[in-house]
Amino acid sequence: MVRPCFLVIDREFPGSISTRKLVIETAKFNVLTAYSATEALDTLRYFPNIHGIVLDADVRDIPCSTLVKELKTMNPALPIIVISGPTEKICDGADQHLDSFDPKRLLGILQALEPEKTAEIEKRNEALSKNER
Repeated sequence: MVRPCFLVIDREFPGSISTRKLVIETAKFNVLTAYSATEALDTLRYFPNIHGIVLDADVRDIPCSTLVKELKTMNPALPIIVISGPTEKICDGADQHLDSFDPKRLLGILQALEPEKTAEIEKRNEALSKNER
């Protein structure tokens, strides 16, 4: 089984890693992380076969709508989920918007993008749970 892989574009904070990355990995999806828009574009060039992008609308080096446009130019079919605060403007061109970082909603969106693979992962988790008893 090839697990879905998502690119998380997040703001970088000193001494920490992306909490979004950790949340997505709890669903046993693979995650690549970029801490700037420029790094995200380079990462997508290097790893073009990802299944989707989770983007913090507050990434600062390229405006969100411009970044989405550039990402869509590279791969028009790639789903882009933008997370922004409730008072921030919507990022044009994104496929989905979350107005807060609600981990359950984010995972639900990502799982809906890859329902067959999600079902395989859940089936595998159930089998592992039974084997540990």
